[in-house]
Amino acid sequence: MSLSHHVRRMTGRDPHEAHRAATPLELLFDLTFVVAFSQISSQMAHYLELDQVSTALVGFAFGTFAVTWAWINYSWLASAYDTDDVFFRVATLVVMVGVLVVALGVPDVFHSLAEGAHLDNTVMVAGYVIMRLATVALWLRAARHDERRRRTCLAYAIGISIAQVGWIALIFLTLPVGITLVFTTLLMLLELACPLFAELRFGRTPWHAHHIAERYGLLVIITLGEVILGTILAISAVVSGDAGWTVEAALVAFGGTALAFGMWWMYFAIPFGAVLERHRGRAFVWGYLQIALFGSLIAVGAGLHVAANVISHEAHVDATFAILAIAIPVLAFETLLFALYGFLVMQIDWFHLVLYIGVILFLAAGVIAVSSGATLGAGIILVAVSPAFVVVGYETFGRRRAAGTLERATR
Repeated sequence: MSLSHHVRRMTGRDPHEAHRAATPLELLFDLTFVVAFSQISSQMAHYLELDQVSTALVGFAFGTFAVTWAWINYSWLASAYDTDDVFFRVATLVVMVGVLVVALGVPDVFHSLAEGAHLDNTVMVAGYVIMRLATVALWLRAARHDERRRRTCLAYAIGISIAQVGWIALIFLTLPVGITLVFTTLLMLLELACPLFAELRFGRTPWHAHHIAERYGLLVIITLGEVILGTILAISAVVSGDAGWTVEAALVAFGGTALAFGMWWMYFAIPFGAVLERHRGRAFVWGYLQIALFGSLIAVGAGLHVAANVISHEAHVDATFAILAIAIPVLAFETLLFALYGFLVMQIDWFHLVLYIGVILFLAAGVIAVSSGATLGAGIILVAVSPAFVVVGYETFGRRRAAGTLERATR
């Protein structure tokens, strides 16, 4: 391993490189997303507890896309072209600054949506453009050095640049919220189409399957931090009352932590890298679906935050609303994970259908229990049983079945 960080050519890394792992720079880069996810989660929780559901959902979707899409583009580029030289490091620094600017702009977006006049996305879009222009610079540099994939790299650079012109235009156009959201949706679709067009039309970049699977897993862990944070807020709301530490506090503490642990176990039970190594063409759907998966984890944290405010009697919604705000994104996470696995192995397993029915039943039990008068702590415990049920079923009966399925999928 070279200790020098002088400028070197971006000719592409070996997609089958042994022992490829996330770099310290990538780990530092990921830390900035803790701030962005926390901003999105807290703002979503604030408007949910005010019963302004449409504001919460639209702001959540806008912020989640901006943050996760920039992370995804950078991570796939780094998997293919990370030189760890001074140019790449400085470009990464610029992207990190952009992430923090996006985080600063999140409250403005939510507030303007609540007001309803126009969408104040100036700061968020400015941060997003900063991130994307740094990525364009890296793609142009790769195009200069990697003659074999020059057209692919240029397609990335041009496509991203065109999209940024549209985003910048939205800053200066004071349009009604509805019209702005229409243009925003079109720009998002353009952004999503860019990698498809570049790689399918001009050839694939040399991304590393196991490395990219690890990168996604690391972001899942970071996003699960929002679930832990929401749990801490809920516990604090319980113990700050007159009763102090009670059985309810213990239920909330254990339930929230067990929920995060169960979702972690579910995600990392699947060896994504091994399947992607064999079926690289399935990477697009796998990668895109996880935008929603990351969003579901952010939303679980927001739901626990809502529960904390309900417990402390500071919310305008009731306990049933709070448990639904937790159970719905948990269901979304588990549904997406079953879908990701089924798509990667191209098989629907009846045993997974049984597990999925159990998922729904335990989540429904949590909601019904709270709506019938049970405490939020008890409801959170039942919600946490949902991923635990999948984990126990997989570890006791499903592992051998999964091993055979994965062996066939990776031949």
